Amino acid sequence: MSGEPKAKQVSTNTNTTSTEATHESHKHSEKGSSHATKALDSEKEDEHEEGITFSPKQMSLANIKVESVIPEYQFSTVYAPGEIKANGYKSYVVSPRTESVIISRHTALGEHVEIDQKLVTLFSEAMAQAQADYLIASTEWQRVKKLGNKTVSESRLLQAETTYNASYGKLIALGLTEKAINDISNKDIKAFGQYTLTAQREGVVLQDDFIQGQRVDAGDTVMLLADEKQLWVEAKVSPNKKLSLSINTPATIKLEGQSYKAKVIQEAHTIDPQTRTRIIRLAVENTEDKLHSGMFVKVYFQFATKQKVMAVPEDSLVRSADGDWTVFVEDHPGEFKAVEVELGRALGNLREIIGLDSGTRIVTKGAFFIASEIAKGGFDPHNH
Repeated sequence: MSGEPKAKQVSTNTNTTSTEATHESHKHSEKGSSHATKALDSEKEDEHEEGITFSPKQMSLANIKVESVIPEYQFSTVYAPGEIKANGYKSYVVSPRTESVIISRHTALGEHVEIDQKLVTLFSEAMAQAQADYLIASTEWQRVKKLGNKTVSESRLLQAETTYNASYGKLIALGLTEKAINDISNKDIKAFGQYTLTAQREGVVLQDDFIQGQRVDAGDTVMLLADEKQLWVEAKVSPNKKLSLSINTPATIKLEGQSYKAKVIQEAHTIDPQTRTRIIRLAVENTEDKLHSGMFVKVYFQFATKQKVMAVPEDSLVRSADGDWTVFVEDHPGEFKAVEVELGRALGNLREIIGLDSGTRIVTKGAFFIASEIAKGGFDPHNH
């Protein structure tokens, strides 16, 4: 009887010991789990220390732009100073063809004129004589034609016609238009000798260096008309630069922050004796009428790369703490980390980079802001 309680007591002690052992096992398991969690959190923190995360709103406020970078043909540039010139192929010099006196002007400098618009009226003694000769010849020719060859000999008809044609041709040679010649018959005799030069093409008056009453010689420039829809740019290149500038080589013209596309149309084969430079002529479209003859511009000749290259804006590049060049890569939306790259050639506003895969999304605008925020820990990586 006395042995049974002892057996029960042993059994009870055994259960207690088993429970305590199980409890201790759970405690060790929880400690191990806690250490693993802390290690994982520490690993995550290490990962975030390399980069930073922005919400869409934060990216919008910081004006951060992300783009995919793929290999493309790029252009390297060579700078040269240049000057806007009137297009000589589309310009027109207005000048008298005989010694004359300027009576009045009908247009002003900078004015846009249309074809046949009056420009300037002049007087010439030679013109007065030519107009008188034409009036006589025209009257005689009309009279002889009415009489016909039954009354007038054929030689007389031929002489009258020839005299008329010669007088008409002389007026054309002196610069009169067909309409002005036809009006001579109705012209006041006091106006003989006066004639008006008109615009032979549409354009802008770029030069009118004269005053009323001034006497000008035949061939003197009275006005210069030019079509400013397409202008020339004369770029001055150092003769020491070995540039292969073939016809249609592309270039960019820059003036006051604005850029215009141009192309090479001619290269001088001699050196300018005054500037000692090679003159490269380019054509530029002036669709917005913001370019004018005499303006000084910057010319950037563009040379295409022989093969496709990876290139990013200069603003995308940021130096790391150890001095290496890096770009910020977006692995996931809004998450950026710095990736080291190797720099290649300068390609205008872009820079060739080596070390990224095609299609990698990088920060092309706002990289400096991201770098400064990482440096000072300005944003909570978890967006708290």
